Amino acid sequence: MIRSFALGLPGAWEDHPWGESVAKVGKKVFAFLGHPESDFGFSVKLPDSADAVLALPFATPTGYGLGKSGWVSFAFPPGTEIPPVGVLTGWIEESYRAIAGKRLVQQLDASR
Repeated sequence: MIRSFALGLPGAWEDHPWGESVAKVGKKVFAFLGHPESDFGFSVKLPDSADAVLALPFATPTGYGLGKSGWVSFAFPPGTEIPPVGVLTGWIEESYRAIAGKRLVQQLDASR
């Protein structure tokens, strides 16, 4: 569901660097969707909501120094209560808007 939403955004496409699925717009990653064999989780750039989201028990700053730039990772091992789909897709969209160019964001807005 998260993957489908991310890849349905204007100009989005899937790539597999480092053996991980990522959603890109242009040449830039806007969502790390994880490894197929791992528990459900993903990472996104949240320039507006990172501080509030990091207070949630399943959210951590993304590694490799990305957390300093507003990237947040979410891990939902079995038994973890997952937020509603609208919340998850909202985080994906916030990241997309931060990474995509103005023209693609306008195209997204026009499609709603």
